[in-house]
Amino acid sequence: MIELALRQSMRCLVVAGVLFGWMVTSSTASAGDASAGSSVFKTECSECHSVKEGRNKKGPSLFGVVGRAAGTIPDYSYSDALKQAHWVWTADKLHSYLSQPAKQANPGTKMKYSGLTDPKQLDDLISYLSTIH
Repeated sequence: MIELALRQSMRCLVVAGVLFGWMVTSSTASAGDASAGSSVFKTECSECHSVKEGRNKKGPSLFGVVGRAAGTIPDYSYSDALKQAHWVWTADKLHSYLSQPAKQANPGTKMKYSGLTDPKQLDDLISYLSTIH
């Protein structure tokens, strides 16, 4: 019974996250340049992540990441830290996470990346990720 309630709660979180992410990305995506973000993705992220749906690499696919509940791709083995993170990948959350993923944003994560500190590149990257769905 508790497991069923947890599954239903997670479904509600995912649906709410998708709706919220959709609303947030329409305003945040305009803050950066998606085509420049594609280049940032290639240099900073593509070694470990794909933007193709269902294609995981060292890290999970980032297809549809904006608006998705954290740690929810079923065929990817997330760290306990990310599985227990009860948040949705909004533009703001991605900005915080990508600027310092292991240090402050999500201690215990498997992601071996020190962070993207250039604010313009972060905005461009998040704009690009907002278009991948």
